[in-house]
Amino acid sequence: MTRPSIDFWFEFASTYSYLTAMRIDVHAAAIGVDVRWRPFLLGPIFAGQGWSTSPFNIYPAKGRYMWRDMERQCRRAGLPLARPDPFPQNGLLAARVALVGLAGEFAGDWGPAFVRRVYKAEFGEGRNIGEESVVAELLLDVYQDPEIVIERALAPQNKALLKSETEEAMARGIFGAPSFLTEDGELFWGNDRLDEALEWAAGERGAL
Repeated sequence: MTRPSIDFWFEFASTYSYLTAMRIDVHAAAIGVDVRWRPFLLGPIFAGQGWSTSPFNIYPAKGRYMWRDMERQCRRAGLPLARPDPFPQNGLLAARVALVGLAGEFAGDWGPAFVRRVYKAEFGEGRNIGEESVVAELLLDVYQDPEIVIERALAPQNKALLKSETEEAMARGIFGAPSFLTEDGELFWGNDRLDEALEWAAGERGAL
């Protein structure tokens, strides 16, 4: 029997996606749901709303709350937190590399491990994931050849794939990260909606 699945849409600049990425596989396995990891870019979506940066920068009170909330949530989850500078980070190259890994290219099932390693470097260690040298080092951490993988990530067809993924996210009504889409098209937004989204995907739904 085919297991139910859920699409996990994430952006490397998203603080709350860090929290989700570090726990989604365990929670999904416990309820019997497969996860499809879907990197995309929030920049074009924000631009469509007239924003040139993260809303956490545009609205300082919201930004202050978010960082304090991240401190609480990371402490609760046992995760390190180090605010990266600048924020938000440029996750373009990392997203392109993630697509290569999540497509199953090269040896090993390294896509999800790479995504988690990027988030840990960015929000757990405060490193600049926009630098190619950092991305290369993170690839070594998941036992991949940086030169080969980055060359593949920068290929025109892979660049086009990330663009199409972002366009699909927009078309499906995604406006932030992390977001979760179930097979029947139900959308959930936010790390705090992960378990509810997984329950919906598994068919465990209360009365509406």
